[in-house]
Amino acid sequence: MDDIVWHAHKITRAQRSENKNQKPCLLWFTGLSGSGKSTVANALDVALHNSGYHTFLLDGDNVRHGLCRDLGFSDEDRVENIRRIGEVSKLFADAGLVVLSAFISPFSSDRRMVRNLFPAGEFIEVFMDTPIETCEQRDPKGMYRKARSGKIKHFTGIDSPYEAPERPEVRLDTSTMSVNECVEALIAYLGHRDLIAVK
Repeated sequence: MDDIVWHAHKITRAQRSENKNQKPCLLWFTGLSGSGKSTVANALDVALHNSGYHTFLLDGDNVRHGLCRDLGFSDEDRVENIRRIGEVSKLFADAGLVVLSAFISPFSSDRRMVRNLFPAGEFIEVFMDTPIETCEQRDPKGMYRKARSGKIKHFTGIDSPYEAPERPEVRLDTSTMSVNECVEALIAYLGHRDLIAVK
């Protein structure tokens, strides 16, 4: 690391944000498989884009096709997966974007690690607090069924732990809330924090 020197950009983070007329932040969607992370994040991404905001969505499955394709699902690989996503999210935020990241991210220490990369108030933990019974009934990818039958090991919520956030900025339950209601709640939160202008 002694031979690596940080290269300072001439265009600052603040200038990039001002050019886009928005404040950068990261909405970190965490929750069990099937809890609605990707669905709600996608819907919010569309709503913000249609309102003229500059956004980018990082999704767990998509990232594992490229950036994290060399990682498995051991605890160590899960930690490295989240570390990489945190660093990429920070780069997108430094570019002035509103970043949405949808990852199970089961360990509280990993989520705290990503939070610490961001200035105060710019990391928004969105806990998809959907009961496991609902997630398992949905089972959109058939993963719970495979985990229950022993075909998949280290599956979060079955034989690998999920450490629920104690104080998330936003808590949503898609067993009782529609996707639109979740999006409205998130937009209201962002507006309340002056991260976007509610239109």
